[in-house]
Amino acid sequence: MLRTTLVAASALLLAACNNTAETDGTASTGLDIPDVASGDISEETMKSVTERLSSDEFEGRMPGTKGEELTVALLTERFEAAGLEPGNNGSWTQRVPLVEITGRDFAPLTISGGDEDMSFAYASDWVGVTYREDAKTSLEDSELVFVGYGINAPEREWNDYEGVDMTGKTAVILVNDADFGTSGLEGPFGGKAMTYYGRWTYKYEEAARQGAAGALIIHDTEPASYGWNVVESSWSGPQAYAQRGPDAAPLTVMNGWVQNEVGKQIIEAAGQDFSQLTRAAKKRGFKPVPLGLTASTSFSNDIRTFESQNVIGVLRGTEAADEYVIHTAHWDHLGRCTPADDGDDICNGAVDNATGTAALVALAEAHAKAGPTRRSQVFLAVTAEESGLLGADYYAANPVFPLSQTVGGINMDAFLIAGPSKDVTVVGPGKSELDQFLDAALKADGRVPTPNPNPEAGYYYRSDHFAFAKRGVPMLYVDGGEDLVEGGTEAGAAVALDYRENRYHGPKDEYDPNWDWSGVMADLQLFYRLGRMLGMSTSWPNWNEGDEFKGTRDETCAGEGAACGAT
Repeated sequence: MLRTTLVAASALLLAACNNTAETDGTASTGLDIPDVASGDISEETMKSVTERLSSDEFEGRMPGTKGEELTVALLTERFEAAGLEPGNNGSWTQRVPLVEITGRDFAPLTISGGDEDMSFAYASDWVGVTYREDAKTSLEDSELVFVGYGINAPEREWNDYEGVDMTGKTAVILVNDADFGTSGLEGPFGGKAMTYYGRWTYKYEEAARQGAAGALIIHDTEPASYGWNVVESSWSGPQAYAQRGPDAAPLTVMNGWVQNEVGKQIIEAAGQDFSQLTRAAKKRGFKPVPLGLTASTSFSNDIRTFESQNVIGVLRGTEAADEYVIHTAHWDHLGRCTPADDGDDICNGAVDNATGTAALVALAEAHAKAGPTRRSQVFLAVTAEESGLLGADYYAANPVFPLSQTVGGINMDAFLIAGPSKDVTVVGPGKSELDQFLDAALKADGRVPTPNPNPEAGYYYRSDHFAFAKRGVPMLYVDGGEDLVEGGTEAGAAVALDYRENRYHGPKDEYDPNWDWSGVMADLQLFYRLGRMLGMSTSWPNWNEGDEFKGTRDETCAGEGAACGAT
């Protein structure tokens, strides 16, 4: 939450995954977007579930603790009482095996092959981790190749790895994507609006697909949208991951970051001009540059495995029960944390994300009261979001309901308690035909989307819905608005600032019985309409032409047995 927002752009009028019927009033969109009535959504449910989940008894809802046991029990009880069925083949839960890897005894990052060896200190100059469950990680004399932004996007006629065999080598990569820094939203990668190709997650994944042994991103504060201090703190200490299955994607030996000045020194030691290479990397047709240098480092790993749980309920559809609309929110928080001045060391996570979890229960109740839609409605409370979207990613990699039969979804990550607003915050508009459903729901609610001052931060790629989006499932991520009915944008900004500075990820994110829930309830009506529209529709909204996830969806829809591929 607290994310700045993207202005909702007009979605392109594209064919859905299958040919669908048009209904009165929707011929202009080519999509079946039915009108739906408001839902009977319980404010009492929002209050009681939020209060309970964020009580000290739940100890901050850290995965693998007593807090998890209490959370899973509460959600199971409330989903069942709402009228849902267990979502995982008769079970309310999906086990999520996790692994925690803590690196230690880091050797310096040594760069050899220039006039003299260079040695860079861990933490202050570079950081690195492994995703492999190995007791010892060793990168030995791995050849360095500068690969620009490390992007391979055939649909955009862009391949920074073209012509190079990366087997055993280490990719040196720039942060963000190639048209970062432009003033508008036009360009091969959406102008200043970051795409998935700009995220470090993609860059490491692509380096692994190319066969690289290592990947080093050159940090730069502005395109990263955070300073080196964030990199250092986030990439040191325990790192949690979902355990990998037998058919998992390839992994590098080591992924890391280097300080901007360190990256420049490495490039210059190779006899290259850093500014000139950076400019060249922004242009289509860039070719990777072998640097004639090698990288070496090593560190040991302490490995701990444990298990957490996603909680899943389903309201079965009537006519198309094997087609699914998914609602997601993360139930976990940080557990015990740095104490406040009064000694309170429980990060209760009332706003983040007891509110979103309570919203799953309240929406489940409302949909059940209204009766099932033609498609099935799935309510998924995921674990380990705070550890890196792990529960969502595990579900998306091991879906209970096939992704090829999942129409799309809505993610809810924290409701800021700010009173009613005239707007909503749309994170990542213009990406899919879901925008047309959102436009219809907003029109029915009499509200508008907010503009966005910094789309370059790429917030669409930083919450649970992203695990589904990168596997092709269109997902909406909508936050509460900032233009408050009482006080306007100035009041909205003040509420957001107060939360960020005084409560966010701290012990004072606690339930307050005096909260004004009217704004939250209005947002829930929007989410209810969206879920209902998708559930009653016959259309399969796709990603817009040129979006980085469209190729994956098209491939999924063309697969045998895919509901969205049916005609």
